[in-house]
Amino acid sequence: MATYVIGDIQGCLQPLRCLLEAVAFSPDKDTLWSVGDLVNRGPASLATLRFLYGMRDNLVAVLGNHDLHLLATAAGVRSQSPNDTLDGILSAPDREHLLQWLTTLPLIHRERGYTLVHAGVPPQWTIEEAIAYASEVEGVLRSPDCTTFLQEMYGDTPAQWSDDLAGTARLRVITNYLTRMRYCTEQGWLDLHSKGPKPDPGTRSPQGETLAPWFKHSARKAADETILFGHWASLGGETGTAGAIAMDTGCVWNGALSLLELDSGQWTRCSCCEGGHAAPSANAVP
Repeated sequence: MATYVIGDIQGCLQPLRCLLEAVAFSPDKDTLWSVGDLVNRGPASLATLRFLYGMRDNLVAVLGNHDLHLLATAAGVRSQSPNDTLDGILSAPDREHLLQWLTTLPLIHRERGYTLVHAGVPPQWTIEEAIAYASEVEGVLRSPDCTTFLQEMYGDTPAQWSDDLAGTARLRVITNYLTRMRYCTEQGWLDLHSKGPKPDPGTRSPQGETLAPWFKHSARKAADETILFGHWASLGGETGTAGAIAMDTGCVWNGALSLLELDSGQWTRCSCCEGGHAAPSANAVP
């Protein structure tokens, strides 16, 4: 009985199957955790979503920004981007069934001493606070107000959390922290434009504070927790920070899809180029 964690799949079904076969994943006893971004940009978004739905009794998945983008596009409040690969889902006869299932997924999951989230947890929040704030967004996604939220979800402001936030602004910053965050200040001011291993040159907060990866702030309240996250392919799976485990190794960018067995710390990776294959790695959990 094993628990495996997988990085951003993004519609790359063949590498997903490759990894599950490589570890002899058993749907009778094993569990798969996903850091989100189940679909989009890869070649088989519909087939991937159907495959994951079919194994939902053995799957724990959190929502990523691409999953939310699918919901917004399906609701008619967002246009597809040129590189999107969502047409198959949007025209599928079982589309509503699959989309409804997506709305039941959480933004954050905590179990066995691990926290699963797509982007991360901002420095000023504890895990308990992050779970509580995430539940506000999850509740709206499962309510009649879902379409209104999806329409107003997009935007980079407010760029920082405040307990006084309410309504759309509050839900948007919660969503941005948990599904889009990479760099921020120790007080949680977000830079949502820098995507590389370093912030874009000259980027500072309005107060002139230096930015750092969310997991690098020494005073962050969740520093003693183990957080499994995706969303940041340019890290190459390396954080240099105990308790911050980066799962996104850029499958959709011709990198690899990564699978981590929690108990053993064993990594298995599958190349995402044509003819890719799975290969074990001796790396243990950081």
